[in-house]
Amino acid sequence: MSEEDPESDSILPIDEHEEIVSEGGKKVLRKGIYLLPNLLTLGALFAGFYAVIAGMSGDFNEAGWALLIAAIFDGLDGRIARLTNTQSAFGAEFDSLSDMVSFGMAPALIVFSWALAPLGRIGWAASFIYMSCAALRLARFNIQLGTVDKRFFLGLQSPMAAGLITSFPWVAYKYGVEVTPTIAYFTAALAVVAGLLMISNYHYFSFKELNFKGRVPYVVFVMAVVLLVVVAQNPHEMIIILAVSYAASGPLGWLFRRFSKPAMAGVQPEGESQGKKALAPKEAKAKAKQQTDA
Repeated sequence: MSEEDPESDSILPIDEHEEIVSEGGKKVLRKGIYLLPNLLTLGALFAGFYAVIAGMSGDFNEAGWALLIAAIFDGLDGRIARLTNTQSAFGAEFDSLSDMVSFGMAPALIVFSWALAPLGRIGWAASFIYMSCAALRLARFNIQLGTVDKRFFLGLQSPMAAGLITSFPWVAYKYGVEVTPTIAYFTAALAVVAGLLMISNYHYFSFKELNFKGRVPYVVFVMAVVLLVVVAQNPHEMIIILAVSYAASGPLGWLFRRFSKPAMAGVQPEGESQGKKALAPKEAKAKAKQQTDA
């Protein structure tokens, strides 16, 4: 008899996912995937896909909310995986693909549908530059994972870049702003700038060092409540302010470090200057003694 076909045991010809993990210094083969973090990643992917549908339909308010939900899910899946010790190579790759759809393709199509389509080749070129830079940024992040300072992101992260370019059509749709040629060209330039910021070497705070398990002063919690209320009252305006401020923090920080180094190099440490002043009388006495001996 011929060997039994392995596909005959399952209803669908889908193999079980197998992954080699390190446990206690030993490599172990594990089957299956972790449910909770990957469900959050799937939620982010669905929200990004819905943002594309809403944007192409002209409903930029729904598109903005969908991308905000995608960003929330994207921020939660990694933290949940680390808190529950359910990180996996499958989850990391799935998260990158989800980010490419939600924060690479979706924002590019949304701004193209809102303002860039009338620009013709310039419009789709600006959209493509943004989307390709998002892909390059995610690829660079994956290969540099574990080798860079966790306190900083190298380049603007894709969710913030998506918030930067899609918050403008979100706010404009709320206030009924009509797209003019000036707004269209500004949006194209903004898409290109956001793409370049993603692949730049500017350092952005990652906030990964925040300890959510530790104790904080009571006033910090009160400030968090106030911030939450302010954002809830004016979400459109607050999102665009936060996105622009965070995107600008990278170049501004680079300028500050660049111009502060020459100034610090010209300042002599106080202890060193005092030491030289203290040695001056001793050197004078030594020279005087040499002259008397001669």
